[in-house]
Amino acid sequence: MANNLLAGKVGIISGALNDQSIAWKVAQRAHAEGARFVLTNAPLAMRMGEINKLSEECNAPIIPADATSTEELEALFSGAQDKLGGKIDFVLHSIGMSANIRKKKHYGELDYKFFNQTIDVSALSFHKMMAVAEKLDAMNEWGSIVALSYIAAQRAFLDYTDMTQAKAMLESIARSYGQRFGKLKKVRVNTVSQSPTKTTAGTGITGFDAFYNFADMMSPLGNAPAEACADYCISLFSDLTRYVTMQNLMHDGGFSTTGISAEMVDVLTKVSGMQE
Repeated sequence: MANNLLAGKVGIISGALNDQSIAWKVAQRAHAEGARFVLTNAPLAMRMGEINKLSEECNAPIIPADATSTEELEALFSGAQDKLGGKIDFVLHSIGMSANIRKKKHYGELDYKFFNQTIDVSALSFHKMMAVAEKLDAMNEWGSIVALSYIAAQRAFLDYTDMTQAKAMLESIARSYGQRFGKLKKVRVNTVSQSPTKTTAGTGITGFDAFYNFADMMSPLGNAPAEACADYCISLFSDLTRYVTMQNLMHDGGFSTTGISAEMVDVLTKVSGMQE
């Protein structure tokens, strides 16, 4: 149900690839809540995805941009202001890529060239995005910038490899730039640490189904779906969360603070019984 939480607000939403993407769900919810926005993604991702369909549904113009390029980000923020008729109220950073994961390299054999690309695409792009927004004075006061993260930034997860470091850096950047942007323009910066979600990127990780099922059994509320994550992002874009900044916000059904669940005890007990 829409409540016009973003009526009159304008923004930039990055990373929508297809209807499995969290960014796609965020765009749909933002549109339903009265926002106008520009969609953006890297040109390669746009060719692989279905962003034109989302653009038509939300009446949202598309500005392609490689988020690792400050020049293309400058064109993005300048173009967004031109198309939307003013400064930006909200930004979603939903960008992540690891060639090491795609090529199924384990943590001990990482290709360091790929590792640098992972950090650049998945974390430094967040800093570059905000630095460009600051340079162009593109954000309205009390604006909101949100990036999507994962609990692997704090815990070791098999096969998440170099994305672990990228997410840790992403969250650190949010804190540091949140302090800076808050003082400069009262812009708030947060990350949302989402449950494992069946997106194109997520399901490309080896053992993803095990990640997903384990988290679902451990979480008192179960895994948070992409639609619920979109709702949470909308609340962070809205004026209802004006004083929330520099936080890594766990949106995971309680997984991050659960030691062990009854469901996991049952599973482990059954496994132990079978071994005996």
